[in-house]
Amino acid sequence: MFQTSCVYMEVSLMFLTSSAKPIDDNLKNLVDEIEAQSPSLSVLAARQFRYSLRQTPVEINIKEPRQFNVLEEFIIRAAIEFQPPPTENELASVLGLDSVFIQTTTATLRSLQTLSATSPITVTPEGRLFYEKGSVPQPPYPVQLNAITDPLSDKITFQAESLNETVINLPDLADFITIDNTITDISVLPLEEIQKSIQASGLALHMPEDGKVVTSCKVVASTQKIWRKISLFIIFDALKDKLSIQIRNGKQILESASNWLEVLHVEGKISLQALCKLSTETINFEREDILKQKNTEIEVRLENIRKKALENAAKSSDKIDNSTVGGEAIQLRDKQISQAFSEVLNSAKSQVLIYSPWVNQTVVNEKFLTLLQKLANRRVWILIGHGIARRQEDEDKPIPPEVEKKLRAVKTPDGLPSVQVFWLGDSHVKEVIVDKEIHLCGSHNWLSYRGDYLPRGESVYKVTIPHQVQEAYEFLANRFQNHAQKLWENALENRDYKLAVESLCVWGALGMEDIALKKIQQNNWLELLPVWLNVALQGLRSKNIQADSAIFKTALSLLNQVSIEEAFTLQLQQGWRQVVGAIAINNPKTALNLLSDEVWAQFIRLNIVQDKDSPNDFILQYT
Repeated sequence: MFQTSCVYMEVSLMFLTSSAKPIDDNLKNLVDEIEAQSPSLSVLAARQFRYSLRQTPVEINIKEPRQFNVLEEFIIRAAIEFQPPPTENELASVLGLDSVFIQTTTATLRSLQTLSATSPITVTPEGRLFYEKGSVPQPPYPVQLNAITDPLSDKITFQAESLNETVINLPDLADFITIDNTITDISVLPLEEIQKSIQASGLALHMPEDGKVVTSCKVVASTQKIWRKISLFIIFDALKDKLSIQIRNGKQILESASNWLEVLHVEGKISLQALCKLSTETINFEREDILKQKNTEIEVRLENIRKKALENAAKSSDKIDNSTVGGEAIQLRDKQISQAFSEVLNSAKSQVLIYSPWVNQTVVNEKFLTLLQKLANRRVWILIGHGIARRQEDEDKPIPPEVEKKLRAVKTPDGLPSVQVFWLGDSHVKEVIVDKEIHLCGSHNWLSYRGDYLPRGESVYKVTIPHQVQEAYEFLANRFQNHAQKLWENALENRDYKLAVESLCVWGALGMEDIALKKIQQNNWLELLPVWLNVALQGLRSKNIQADSAIFKTALSLLNQVSIEEAFTLQLQQGWRQVVGAIAINNPKTALNLLSDEVWAQFIRLNIVQDKDSPNDFILQYT
């Protein structure tokens, strides 16, 4: 009881010290929101600054088409098709019209640069383009805009409304960081750059595909300095053991500005002491404090489990049935532990998460590997985290390479790595979570005990209380998820296919197939689509993915980006046949709904199906 009280006292004292952090009063609510988003995040400092934008009033001219009338169409068509091209008088004679009508219309077309100024009537190249679209250009018209130059994003945006000048009594960010406040001369920018900036600003003023084009831009008034308020946050992530700098406009994170400041910090070009009154010593102290707090929170969680187990033991001694709908926490000792470990693993239907500070070959023997392969054959995902030191190179007992190799060799029937094993480090917890339903935790080293099963006074708690299992799962799953993100970032940087596959499989194991697909889509790494299909297929077969999940429509929408010449086409063909087949077995209507006319055309183009096939026949072969 005294130990538990001390634990809570330490946590309370830690939160008391947070009031001394350099956090502006009007940012405290936002700091609370940031820290509430993830238990691993701690804001060490938060401060507001002002910085200056530049606003330049401009006038652009826009040219857009209109449908041509019958006489305009006839004149242009005659000029294109008649040989030799006719004159105005000749056309008037053919049509039986007064030549004034023809001359007036050709004069209009010439003013619109659709016809050349010479006679006979000749269509300009621009006029031919408009004729193919059934339209003629109208005279340009002006639109007033404001060009906003933002030195933090290094971008120029355009907007109709002008920014208001306001007085902001905050420190100027430029006093702490060298910001390029050189005023961009809008008048000398290339027209193409201005057109792109107008498009990127979301203004429907430059749409070449519709014939609507910005033809010129001129400055109409002097440039103004406009002050804006921004917030700077120094955030420590305990799971990643990483310090980051974040710039926000209100609640919106300014990604490019944040990344730029982080680069400056790494290069030693900015001082957090000057910016936020945050010294290196303070940062190191806070880091150690936070990491202790996170371990304390784990101890509190385990203490709650111990208390629940003791309550159940008391009830059991009173001959009261302690197995309830709400689950239970029971204590296991010595030989009971290995039996429970084996039984719990064998019961797995879709997912096993294990954290063991150490892993050795005494436990990871042929018998254990055979059990894992049995689970893999049932398409169960197995994630193993290990490590106790803060840095991998500081591990006294690292996992033997041959053991890691054997674990990674365990594959599903589809060839996917069923077992993923990673160094996560900085944790002495020993936990096993199966199907988000059963949680084993305690003093037993799951993957590094001697293997002789002799009594050692160890105890483990087997927990099936839903909210406690969920709490443990979220903590451990979050660590694996962060590791998957790191793997993906390394894979992108080095275009490492093997690392990318590992990250996809971790996301798949965590039921995050949608995140995996989004990463593929965002980075246009279509070569990974067959792997993703295999991951999704495993989710379908284990019923972790619903047949009507929106991710399948998203994946199908990417087919038009795949060339039939790609080296991975065969795997893609097989993957889609298996996925559609797996859906069709139990949900033929859902499978058929996926095969829209557009999707079916892509299936035919990529030889996923044959020309003679129909969607109904394709589905029927699986039902």
